[in-house]
Amino acid sequence: MPDIETKIEAELAVTAPDKSQRVVRITNSPFLIGRGLDIGNHLPLDDPRISRQCAAIVSEASGFLLEDRGHRRGVFVNGKRVDYSPLAHGDVITFGLDQSYEIVFRSSSAPPPIQNMLTMIGNVSSTQGTSTGLGKLALLLEATSLLHSDLPLESVLGTMLDHAISVTQADRGLLMEPDASVSLRVRLARGSHGVSLSAGEVNPSQTAIRQAMQQNRPIITEDLNIANSALQAAQSIMAQSLRAVIAIPLFAVARSDSTDSPVASEMGHFLGMLYLDSRRPAAFSKLDRQILDALAVQAASILDSARLVEQERQRQKLEQELNIARDIQQALIPHGFRDFTYFGVTGIHTPCHAVGGDYFDVFPLNDERSVIVVADVSGKGMGAALLTTMLQGAFSGMTPGMDPGQVLNRLNRFLCEHVQVGRYATMFFSILDRNGQLFFINAGHPSPLIMRSGNVTDLVSEGSFPVGLIPEATFEGSTTKLLPGDTLVLFSDGVTEAMNHEEQLFGEARLAETLLGKHDMPLGDLQSEILKSVRAFTRGATQNDDITVLLVRYQPESTPSTL
Repeated sequence: MPDIETKIEAELAVTAPDKSQRVVRITNSPFLIGRGLDIGNHLPLDDPRISRQCAAIVSEASGFLLEDRGHRRGVFVNGKRVDYSPLAHGDVITFGLDQSYEIVFRSSSAPPPIQNMLTMIGNVSSTQGTSTGLGKLALLLEATSLLHSDLPLESVLGTMLDHAISVTQADRGLLMEPDASVSLRVRLARGSHGVSLSAGEVNPSQTAIRQAMQQNRPIITEDLNIANSALQAAQSIMAQSLRAVIAIPLFAVARSDSTDSPVASEMGHFLGMLYLDSRRPAAFSKLDRQILDALAVQAASILDSARLVEQERQRQKLEQELNIARDIQQALIPHGFRDFTYFGVTGIHTPCHAVGGDYFDVFPLNDERSVIVVADVSGKGMGAALLTTMLQGAFSGMTPGMDPGQVLNRLNRFLCEHVQVGRYATMFFSILDRNGQLFFINAGHPSPLIMRSGNVTDLVSEGSFPVGLIPEATFEGSTTKLLPGDTLVLFSDGVTEAMNHEEQLFGEARLAETLLGKHDMPLGDLQSEILKSVRAFTRGATQNDDITVLLVRYQPESTPSTL
């Protein structure tokens, strides 16, 4: 018999720092791994400590090879640092970092199912009839080929069930899987000759199914007249005059310690049950059992793959929705401010997830007055992003004659009345006049800092409650006067609560120290200094909050510009 070529496929089981998991197929060679998508990484990792060009997996004739492509902490396989290393099924790839990504390499480089089953058949006693063996072998080859085809899953599973019925000469067969309550429900039901049955037409032996689940092994009876008493006395068996029953539990992982049954050993995730029965003794031969066991293993593999594919589809769908929300949110946040004749402004928003809960905006009410606002919605993700969008809508519709305090009072009542929203927002809302007068309302937000003549001070000594937290809260404004050259530093608590590996906070004092003596620095450079200081303090520690910085420098037209 000629050699059968082995097609090697591989995938990566990726565990993120937050313990979320996903499976990624290796579809390219080299398969690039690193931080970010912008340089073509096939597996982008969201950890600032990981190099952009980190590692690559290369497919060779002999298998897969892992290369370190410049990760500063090194690339590790099973805890050992490597420059180049062949990969075997189950190898664990890490990056020399605590609380970072862990990747498990999984390969199908073992001999393909047909080759395995041909070996099993070759071990069957030569007393088996040649014609019977060849006929069943033909069914086996066809079924296994279909199981690994691109046909719809239901069609593949139906064919597998039809072939199992034909091989065993059973009257009917079921493929069952657990529902949310872990009770088994019928996914597919077939009769002989490929006839589809409804679930109500089949009353499987619950005794046989229960025994298979309790014992974690197949229950295969060739003749119920000589089966154990529990099966003989089972009501469904007696009522239907059944003489042969097969119940094989299907598991995602099955490592055999017996040549008799590949599924009757150490088990993984329970996927379902393959059930067949007959009204006549089915005198299962050893060949039948081996083929049936092999088909059961393949059915489990297909079900498990389908489960992982569905999970991956759901993950991709959620990721796509989050990307859409992120794009909308980023489009709504200012990128490059318009020119204001009496002040300069720059700002940045860096979400810690795909979408964040921070929001800022600067826009004119008229030629003499402009709104400057920073907000931080409780929580992260889609819900927070939706509320930030609502806040922007509420503020962008303001007109010069509206009372900002009343706007915040109405917004607060609305959120409190709709408690199902489950969100509130801290906020610093202000209006800067051309003459330097600053009207502001601080709703539970960190106080902005004022840089003035080399000094750094808090703007606000006390504030009100966040918006949407206390129904009875009211919001009243205060005023102060900015002097030419004053810089207003607004930020979210993602800056002051940035944490290093020792779980120390960056804090307002370090922020003020960063700003000291830099009152003449251009705003873009000042923003970079703040972010640089935060990064140096955290030293790559994972952050759990968005970082937002907004800088406003009051600069009347008559004063030399330092923007």
